[in-house]
Amino acid sequence: MKSEKKITGTGFYALVFGLFLGLAILKFGNPVILDQKITPPVSPSEFWSDAWPTHWSNWILLPLALTGAALVFASKPRWPGTRRLWLLPLLWFGWQLLSATQTVDGNLTATTLCQFAGCLACYFIGAFIFGRERAWRWLLIGVLMTFAFCLVRGINQRLFEFPQSRQMLLEGARTGWTNIPPAMLLEMKRDKAVINTNGVDVPNPAILAKFAKGRVMGTLVYPNALAGLILLLLPVSLILAFNSTKQLRPPIRATVITLTIFLGGAAFFWTGSKLGWLIAMVIGGACLFRLQWPARLKWAALIAVTVIGLGIFTMRFHSYFAAGATSVGARFDYWRAAVETTFKHPLLGTGPGTFQRPYAQLKSPTAEMARLAHNDYLEQFSDSGIVGGTLYGAWIVLSLLTIGRRVWRSADVVIFAIFLGVFAWFIQGFGEFSLYVPALAWTAFTLLGFLLAMTGNQIDKHPMTGYFARRT
Repeated sequence: MKSEKKITGTGFYALVFGLFLGLAILKFGNPVILDQKITPPVSPSEFWSDAWPTHWSNWILLPLALTGAALVFASKPRWPGTRRLWLLPLLWFGWQLLSATQTVDGNLTATTLCQFAGCLACYFIGAFIFGRERAWRWLLIGVLMTFAFCLVRGINQRLFEFPQSRQMLLEGARTGWTNIPPAMLLEMKRDKAVINTNGVDVPNPAILAKFAKGRVMGTLVYPNALAGLILLLLPVSLILAFNSTKQLRPPIRATVITLTIFLGGAAFFWTGSKLGWLIAMVIGGACLFRLQWPARLKWAALIAVTVIGLGIFTMRFHSYFAAGATSVGARFDYWRAAVETTFKHPLLGTGPGTFQRPYAQLKSPTAEMARLAHNDYLEQFSDSGIVGGTLYGAWIVLSLLTIGRRVWRSADVVIFAIFLGVFAWFIQGFGEFSLYVPALAWTAFTLLGFLLAMTGNQIDKHPMTGYFARRT
């Protein structure tokens, strides 16, 4: 088993690509349509701490994709699945190009097309490369390392960064900002943490409210995006923490498992994601039916999980619903506008990434402006018409059904955990805009392609199953 101990050419490529996806989690966690609003870093400190313009990710992905294509053609691969699962994404992207010819905003559409091209590249790279020679192990190194860093950053925001920043703003307003260095004050004004009201610099009430709520986002654009990343990667992180540490000393193994549970659980709880919490409950309940328990015990456990989960949900978010659940109402307005736009432009939509243009005309007078529909599937219909939305939905649904049927009874718990994360992430797409965030979408589509490759290789007969069965 020498191939398990040394890295091959495919494994090295997987390692590099995983580090790239990790870099995306750290630096490309904003929606691509906000690219023009992201100021490029000009100093070493900004280069390290700030987000990078999302178009930089395209230039990093391009050589990696070309190298991956060369590896694929050199190995003469066989498509790991039914033909419709490679034809549908190509047809979907082709329709996006066609829709782009009638776009209402060329800049937004060009940026979005680059993002979609990246999704397609990651999907095919995952399908053709990472199912071979157990390359997935090398891929996950970079992804999970930066995932852990993102979680630590989120917890640091809750425990230290937000309270300290809030106190500094309040103290600065009280003392006339004399306790804050001029350069830092300028940066705070640039970031709109400090605004000028009637000629006086005051803390931005919205920023103070954000710090007071303490909802964390790690290295991503906002809390729900971090919740999506946790849904995607925490299941496989937990399985690896339990299964890959059996050879370690008990205290070390217990530390690894405890840290994994704490980082993932605390960060997820502090995102304050309502939809994420409900999805996690559904996923947890579904997992109960894979256990070799009597049916009555499974149903009893499911009822207990539901009651406890909904009880915590009610206590956690009672003040939100008491205040009128404003974000839910806002989403319904976005979705209404997306449906209206689809009926007005049924063939080609308004162009990829352009939801904000028709929404500015269709939104309710009291509604807050939105740049994205907060529903990846409805936005596909709005932006590229009925055909574009149908092709995207069919691609995702058929992929998940194909993989799910093959993996549900598999003994390979790692592959099943990866599938759970990918499934949960795509479900979250009904209430979020993760398709437009490179850090999230490119990681998810890479794993989707990888799952297709693994399950297409008859997972129950694949050597990987035995590899993990010996460790479970």
